[in-house]
Amino acid sequence: MKIALIGYGKMGKAIEIIATERGHQICAKFNSSNPITIEKLKNSQADVAIEFTQPKLASSHIRTCVDAKTPVVVGTTAWLNELPELNNFILNNDGSMLYASNFSVGVNIFFKLNQLLARLMNKQSDYIVSIEEIHHVQKLDAPSGTAVTLADGLVNELNAYKNWKLLSDETCDIDTIPVKATRLPEVPGTHIIKYESDIDFIELKHEAKNRKGFALGAVIAAEFLKDKKGIFTMNDVLNL
Repeated sequence: MKIALIGYGKMGKAIEIIATERGHQICAKFNSSNPITIEKLKNSQADVAIEFTQPKLASSHIRTCVDAKTPVVVGTTAWLNELPELNNFILNNDGSMLYASNFSVGVNIFFKLNQLLARLMNKQSDYIVSIEEIHHVQKLDAPSGTAVTLADGLVNELNAYKNWKLLSDETCDIDTIPVKATRLPEVPGTHIIKYESDIDFIELKHEAKNRKGFALGAVIAAEFLKDKKGIFTMNDVLNL
């Protein structure tokens, strides 16, 4: 399979290594010094594009891929306010996209565990839930897309909560889940869900050792998306 990389930073380089190990060819690398265009993408003859860039660029890159008739796997986060409009654009133009806030197989299992634990805890009124995420200092968005997915999952399952909020100096309302974002050197990604009462706490944690899991998941997603039409998630890939 021929893969075009949109974004060639640390994630792009990690994806290149994994893709090559799995027998795929990187046929194009687009970044700020080689901006993507419809013509360039068509000429690359890519079967799939994998996009890891910046929130302000994601929408334009997705539209370019749809116009070039190239399925696109999108790993950029913090642009989901544009998702409804882009979904319509993709479906109306016979395009293909697979988006995930995190491509790690382990994290997507973690998402499911988060949902199942929340259902068990829904009637346990003595427990207060919170989220903490820790990432490297180069991480641009806070909270992370993964933390947002976890928080949205909790709000959907826990009747006591109506919203979530990034924790700063002020406190949260009783019906709002606090989310703490910490930035430290060389941390690939750690996410912790904590339920705490006066007598104990229950903790659900995922800690990435490196970027390999994210890169592998993105390549697996690309393998899944090839020759498909429509909009997909990692739930479709992993059959969760």
